[in-house]
Parts: sequence; C-alpha cells; structure tokens
Amino acid sequence: MKRLETTGMTRATLVDPKRTALLIVDVQNAEVSPYIQEHHPEYYHRVMNEVVPGIRSLIAAARESGSEVIYTVIESLTRDGRDRSLDHKLSGLLVPRGSWEGKVVEAIAPGEDDIVLPKTSSGVFNSTNLDYVLRNLGVTAVIVVGVLTDQCIDMAVRDGADRGYFMVCVSDACASYNQTRHQNALSAFGGYCRISTREQVIAELTRAL
Repeated sequence: MKRLETTGMTRATLVDPKRTALLIVDVQNAEVSPYIQEHHPEYYHRVMNEVVPGIRSLIAAARESGSEVIYTVIESLTRDGRDRSLDHKLSGLLVPRGSWEGKVVEAIAPGEDDIVLPKTSSGVFNSTNLDYVLRNLGVTAVIVVGVLTDQCIDMAVRDGADRGYFMVCVSDACASYNQTRHQNALSAFGGYCRISTREQVIAELTRAL
C-alpha cells in the first residue's frame, strides 16, 4: 500500500508544549501496595526507583513549559464498584471510590489545579471524558507515562492515535511486571506513537525556555 504524506508531520516532529498534555496513567497506591511488593518486587522497585522519579522530572518540565498535567487512576465511581466494566468485575479488580488504593503516589501527587480522571477500564479514552477535556484544552499532543506498559499504556497510546492525537510514549517512565513484557509492548504499539526517553522529552518541552 502506498503511503501519502499530507500533514507535513513525521514521528520526529517536535511537540508544541502549549498544546501538549502529560498523561500520567495509574501511578497510584494500588500499584505499590504490600501485595505488589510481595508478589512483584522487581516491578515495585522499578516503579519507585525509576518510573516515579522520572515522572517527577517530567512533571516539572511540563509545568515549566506550560503543558497540561493530567492524571488517570483506576477507581470506581461507587464504593461497591457496581459501575465497573465487565472486564474489571470478571478480573476481581475493585478500587472503591475514595479509597487509599485510588490515590496517586504521594511523590507525584497532583497539584491543586491538575485534572484527575478516575476510570474503570484499561482504556482511559473509553471510560473517561479525556477526549472531550483534551479538545477543550486545545491539546494536540499527548505524552504518556505510567503503568502497565502492556495494558493501560498500550490502550492509551492506540486509542489516542485513533482519535487524532500526536502520541509520545516515554519508555523509561513506564513499567510492566517484568522487562520482557515492557519491551514487547513498546515494540507492539510503537507504530502508533513516537517512543522517546525522559531526557529527550524534557529537552523537547524546555527547548524554548
């Protein structure tokens, strides 16, 4: 199939910070709980020692450059989770409204004017009004970070691309339960986004400062 270039853009096109959102996916207490520490210690240490510090530096760069900082967390709209997706019900996944598990990890806690969207599916574009919010904000590019690379990050990247956003995934600010799953996911959805490192994205956002 012949590919036609009509936008003047490529995957290497630099984002406009003023029209960009940093989307932080599911970096919440449920992902660093005692259960996770016991059953997925390698993942836990990667999240706390690599992903969270990396996201903290990206948040600083986003704020400095005027980009939006948006969070999404797995959290039901009800205490008993009756509003959850069928998949979450079948998987036994319940984070009740207002629970500790649904709070963003303290080290990267939202600012008082940041947007936090609770979701009850893997896809943030499917179970929140993120698309509506981004369009109201004038956002055209979305930088995605968080967990899990092969689940909710994957969905965010693919769904955002299908909705017409310029998607960027920061490879060293994401994680899955093991490195093989992480790398396989990056390879699988790499055709829907630009995959960059934290250092590259920070330089991109702050280049004009």
